Amino acid sequence: MHSAQIDRFVHDRLPPRSQWPELRHALPELQLPQQLNLVQTLFDRAEAAGHADRPLLRSDARTLSYAQSRAEVNRIANLLTGELGLVPGNRVLLRGGNSITMALAWLAVVQAGLIAVATMPLLRARELGAILTKAEPSAALCEARLASDLQVAWQADSHCAGGPLLLFGGDDALPDTLEARAMTQRDAATACSTAASDIALLAFTSGTTGVPKAAVHSHGEVLAACETWPRHVLRATPDDIVVGSPPLAFTFGLGGLLIFPMWAGASVYFPSIPYTPEAMVTLMNRVDATICYTAPTFYRQMAPFVKQHGVGRLRICVSAGEGLPDVTRQLWKEASGIEMTDGIGATEMFHIFISAAPEDVRRGAVGRVVLGYSARIVNDHGQPLPIGEVGRLAVKGPTGCRYLDDARQSTYVQDGWNFTGDAFYQDTDGYFFYQARTDDMIITSGYNVAGPEVESALLQHAAVAECGVVGRPDDERGMVIVAYVVLKPGQPASPAQVKVLQDHVKQTLAPYKYPRDVIFMDQLPRTGTGKLQRFSLRSLAANPSH
Repeated sequence: MHSAQIDRFVHDRLPPRSQWPELRHALPELQLPQQLNLVQTLFDRAEAAGHADRPLLRSDARTLSYAQSRAEVNRIANLLTGELGLVPGNRVLLRGGNSITMALAWLAVVQAGLIAVATMPLLRARELGAILTKAEPSAALCEARLASDLQVAWQADSHCAGGPLLLFGGDDALPDTLEARAMTQRDAATACSTAASDIALLAFTSGTTGVPKAAVHSHGEVLAACETWPRHVLRATPDDIVVGSPPLAFTFGLGGLLIFPMWAGASVYFPSIPYTPEAMVTLMNRVDATICYTAPTFYRQMAPFVKQHGVGRLRICVSAGEGLPDVTRQLWKEASGIEMTDGIGATEMFHIFISAAPEDVRRGAVGRVVLGYSARIVNDHGQPLPIGEVGRLAVKGPTGCRYLDDARQSTYVQDGWNFTGDAFYQDTDGYFFYQARTDDMIITSGYNVAGPEVESALLQHAAVAECGVVGRPDDERGMVIVAYVVLKPGQPASPAQVKVLQDHVKQTLAPYKYPRDVIFMDQLPRTGTGKLQRFSLRSLAANPSH
């Protein structure tokens, strides 16, 4: 391909301008240049701050400084644009667990002006096939242990078949791996001269609705995201060492475990084994981790091990991905002594836009709107609601939702506002209180009941390890409340236990909020990012015989 060529596939499939969100850049730090390359900017920023020789990427096997990481990124970028002949705007699919090579590959793709399409490691061939059809990638970089499903999907897709698919993280002796071919390239490269509005990534939603969508984010949007929550709430330092469980394919993980540490001059530790709650606590202590990112369920599961082993130098614990029950916040605080940093974000918005630093936490609240964003609670017609009333959350800021070729754009963005699908209310001090996903509200006998509120009550009972609460259609009440419960080891799954849990909810909440049905399960259905799949539970509740 001729180097002057530009692939406009994504630009040509953006929503009509009339359906775009209004992007706001009110703060001085959000006044970004029209021409910028995200990865070049992050490396230049680190170098200018004197961090070139400080560690960026760490693992048990090796540690790379900022300068060494940049050299490796340059090699991969040269391979992609030189030997493989890719041109700006081409999509590159990335498939791998969190690792140094996965991080380097993502950075190289974006530095080269290509568009990163990172995919969840747990996806199978059929799910990958849907992503290939939507994104039409020109190449793929895949961790060797995850190759089989991608190879099946790749060969079955008429656009991709025959295109380059390079493996990494496998047998070092093989000549055609990403690492082997990159090593033959120069370690100096000129970053692609991208505009701030050029596309950096397609982020496929993790599928809580069962049908993933591709959110489009530009170089400028991701850099602007660094100037909001990381600057004003997280406040990481170059001495921080970051660990966490969310995949780099998930924007929560991409921001927390790569982009935001680079912006702060900090470093990230990627584990050599899959995380379990105990392994996470052991690693945090061993590597002197200071910042941790994971979901509420994982913090809850880590708490007993933290009581046993301590938290070492850990100082910031970020929770996002799903609602944080106050009982989990208090359990973690009692075990670790650390007040959790809660936040709500969205793949469509790139990262967190409502949050609270530990010193600003208000019990039961997610936090206040992050500097750089605006948020309000509105009714079904988009009209602002009075303080204290539950309604739909609408957000504006320097990031926003643009779906790739998807009719659901007009549902998410209305009159320039992003509607996240969350139900909240706001208090007089500007704190936002999460109630439910708007499709998690259960209307029973005329009462509105938030599923997560019932879950929080159940989690306070000593017998309950995990739970998910949904509504089941009912002729008499409209809906009835159904609780799916995972009990702690040694707790009996019996009719007596059902009554105990029902009575506990009646004593904790208004009696009409108790679950009419309590169903015990060995485990709850979750997405690859650890989110509870309530749509699966709703389907189960509606069709109990299946």
